[in-house]
Amino acid sequence: AQSVTQPDDHITVSEGARLELKCNYSSSVSPYLSWYVQYPNQGLQLLLKYESGDNLVSGIKGFEAEFRRSEKSFRLRKIPAHWKDSAKYFCALSDTVPGTAGGAEHKPPGTL
Repeated sequence: AQSVTQPDDHITVSEGARLELKCNYSSSVSPYLSWYVQYPNQGLQLLLKYESGDNLVSGIKGFEAEFRRSEKSFRLRKIPAHWKDSAKYFCALSDTVPGTAGGAEHKPPGTL
């Protein structure tokens, strides 16, 4: 079985400060992890994804995420945060390479 949890249901970040959201995962195989964002009145948008290799992943809109296998975590960051970053953020986990058969699980969003 595999799962993801986002321990922060809601966070408040000051303009210009560091934004960080945590995602903890449980998986018996090498995970494929993604962060999505949902801005008000819009659909989900992929921010970034980790498949293998470098533990630091760069995404769109100035976001990056750090994969920490030893902690089983995938932390989303942005410095500096902007008021336009107010949104719902979703961490997703798949045990298959994106684009192949299989599914992903997510936890209800962390809201900024």
